[in-house]
Amino acid sequence: MEANVKTLRDTTALRWFILVLLSALMFSTYWFQDFFSGLKGLMESELGFTSEEFGRLIGLTTIANMFGMIIVGGIILDKWGIRLAGLVFGGLAAVGGGITAMASAGIFGEDHGTMLTMMIIGRIMFGSGLEITCVVATRTIVKWFKGYEMALAMAINIGFGRLGSALGIAVSPDIANGHVSPAVTFAATLIGLALILFLIYTFFDKKLDKQRAGLVSESAEEEEFKFSDLVKLATNPSFIYIALLCVSFYAAVFPFIQYAPDMLVNKFGFSYVLPADNPNSNIILFGSKAIGNSSVFIALFIFGLAFSLVPSKIKSRANKNISMILIFAAFAIFIFLLRDTFRLWFSNGPKTASLIPLGTILFTPIFGNYVDKKGHGASLMILGSLLLIFAHLALSLFSVKILAYLGLFSLGIAFSLVPASMWPSVAKIVPENRLGTAYASMFTVQNWGLGLFFWGIGAVLDLANKPDLEAIRAGEMNYNYTVPIFILVFCGVISIFLAYKLKQADKKQGYGLELPSGQKP
Repeated sequence: MEANVKTLRDTTALRWFILVLLSALMFSTYWFQDFFSGLKGLMESELGFTSEEFGRLIGLTTIANMFGMIIVGGIILDKWGIRLAGLVFGGLAAVGGGITAMASAGIFGEDHGTMLTMMIIGRIMFGSGLEITCVVATRTIVKWFKGYEMALAMAINIGFGRLGSALGIAVSPDIANGHVSPAVTFAATLIGLALILFLIYTFFDKKLDKQRAGLVSESAEEEEFKFSDLVKLATNPSFIYIALLCVSFYAAVFPFIQYAPDMLVNKFGFSYVLPADNPNSNIILFGSKAIGNSSVFIALFIFGLAFSLVPSKIKSRANKNISMILIFAAFAIFIFLLRDTFRLWFSNGPKTASLIPLGTILFTPIFGNYVDKKGHGASLMILGSLLLIFAHLALSLFSVKILAYLGLFSLGIAFSLVPASMWPSVAKIVPENRLGTAYASMFTVQNWGLGLFFWGIGAVLDLANKPDLEAIRAGEMNYNYTVPIFILVFCGVISIFLAYKLKQADKKQGYGLELPSGQKP
């Protein structure tokens, strides 16, 4: 048995080092996925993009995945293994990022049509690699953490992705400094650097495979993929419900993130640009406001890790409470010292919109640790869906700033609860040697929802404001976001229904989704 032989994965420090190497890909790809969100206004003014064209650029990122690219990638992952699949699809994402960056700089042509077309081609290539790299990361975490802190590791990995989203949204306007191209180039460079870190990881993975050789049954490791595996997934009620929940929930979150800064500017009167004459507008570090502002988000991420990791390693209840008090005190001091900066940031569209992934930075590791220790995975998915409905109601039907803040923060918490519960639950439903195909199947159906809503929100936004579009683009009026955002409320309603059905199915099938990690029903 593998449990009787010590391998690399049994060394705690090395497991978490591996997680950092893997999470670099999550960080960089999520940055590239979402950074255009903070640049929508600049893309309209500098590049002449309409809301529909912005939505088309973002929406077509998913097109290859909508038609089975992830399924193919998942099968390839199960056949080729983690190392080769990660390098191939991570490289595809990096090349796509590079093409998008060159197109935004006018290298392929400076006319509007050529620039848009080449940026779309780059985003399609990036999207084709993006989802498979996410599947690779998730599959790899199962390989290294199953039987250990799997839900927490997945939550932290997701947290790195959300950190990338938050920084991409909030800091890209600082990097752009009035021009779109520098922000795109920086985002593309991040993917290339992350790919180098993944290459370093492959050496550890190869050594682990050698150690595990002969320890795991040959049938589990070498069984060829069969299309009957897809049939089994498609006829498993628990898997169907969790896959559809993945579609409905993420369709209400990821597309919204792309439009959130622009919505806050147009609907709630926020700004795109921070006051240049106020020294508290930016944190300057090494002479750079982009680095300084990024350090604030990284510090918040570290606090999020500390809240979940430090107390969990302490056995004494009294010492646990003391550690929580000390961490909370340090967090309060941090917020107090930067209170004037935060006050300005919370009147800025991109900075405030980063509350969505910011909530996940603080709460995803906490919820992941809770799922590991206490369980209740399906119940937490229901709670997350309820918060989703509240968030979109607050942001669509009302124009009160306090409700905007509460809505964004609620969305951030929901964005922590559901993924921290969902992805470990899949590992309970599906055998480990078919997780690549299972995750790929989920990402495929998810991309249909994302593609529809990425593009659809922009198209509906132009349609709902059709009589006033000329005045809006001339800066004389604001977009009315009520209809596009209210549509997302229905995604939350569907998510609650699916999470409830998942809980019911689990009671019949006995996967133990409500139980802690490692505990069998």
